[in-house]
Amino acid sequence: MRTYGTQAAGVRTPIIYEGDNLPEIVVDSVLAYCDECNLQVNDRDVIGVTEAVVARAQGNYASTEHIAADVRAKFPSGAVGIVFPIMSRNRFSVLLKGIAAGVNKLYIQLSYPMDEVGNHIISEDALFNAGVDPYIDAFNEQQFRTIFSDLKHEFTAIDYLELYREIGNNAEIILANNPAEILKYTKQVIAADIHTRAQTKRRLLAAGAETVYSLEEILNQPVDSSGFNDKYGVLGSNKASSDKVKLFPHSCDKFVADVQAIMYEKTGVMVEVLVYGDGAFKDPVGKIWELADPVVSPAYTIGLSGLPNELKLKYLADNELADMRGDEAREAMISRIRTKQLNLMGKDETEGTTPRHLTDLIGSLCDLVSGSGDKGTPVVFIRGYFDNFASE
Repeated sequence: MRTYGTQAAGVRTPIIYEGDNLPEIVVDSVLAYCDECNLQVNDRDVIGVTEAVVARAQGNYASTEHIAADVRAKFPSGAVGIVFPIMSRNRFSVLLKGIAAGVNKLYIQLSYPMDEVGNHIISEDALFNAGVDPYIDAFNEQQFRTIFSDLKHEFTAIDYLELYREIGNNAEIILANNPAEILKYTKQVIAADIHTRAQTKRRLLAAGAETVYSLEEILNQPVDSSGFNDKYGVLGSNKASSDKVKLFPHSCDKFVADVQAIMYEKTGVMVEVLVYGDGAFKDPVGKIWELADPVVSPAYTIGLSGLPNELKLKYLADNELADMRGDEAREAMISRIRTKQLNLMGKDETEGTTPRHLTDLIGSLCDLVSGSGDKGTPVVFIRGYFDNFASE
């Protein structure tokens, strides 16, 4: 019996610049890695490429002036509210700077005690001790500070209420978890949440909002030759400088198809390819949900569609094969895997497996392997992801 299963490795590449032939660079880097490690590429191995280098190669950037121009076109006059932005210098501070430059007056409504991805303004215990009900109670900034004196983020030591108010320059801060609270100040709103944006938009319109856009509708087409994303707008963007953001990449379907085709041309092997961003996992200590991108994977080849269809080996070992040992148990397990149904959903023998999309699982693996700092491995090569205990 072979002893190895799935293997994932970060692959170093040259620094990527706008206009680079990224599909060729990715394939050549993976093949160089395999040559260095004396490995071969097999059918259904997976190549993951971080969205950051795809966007860099595309030159998919926009300035605060571009953001301001698009916001100004959508809200030509009056005060504008922003509802439920996440608290992040990397993810939202530059967007806020651009939005503020495009409006006359800005109201920023933050959720509490935490934002959508788990960044806390205040702890749940502090709310309980103060007798605050987050489902009902709403505050302006002064009222909130009267109750809670220390609002610095636990890990960054940033006071996001102060930061966002100062970035906005013309901004006031509100704290409430009912999106309709913003309508007491203005009927023109930007729904800035990520994964609940459609629901927030519906609730605002039902409550009487006159104009509502979500972040996916800002820079969803070019403004003065800016970067853009036709599907996600400025969602998934990152700070590139104090006045510029790198947007989520566009046209990724062509990119993954090109990588797959070039690898097949050079090796005769059909790999699977995905572009990945944030992983979909939560830090149980810091309580931060990593997924600040709108999706884990904006594009992937067809072989990565769907969910896993796996048996729970522990369940089989404890039940059907409980009286077997050694080679008998191993052969019975292999037989059980090879004859499993094509759709095991709801079966007892799958209980405890992970019913998540393959791209969420594989993209999360890629994000953990590549990291977000100075590892220099924007490509992840995964061997044997679709192997199982019965694979020879």
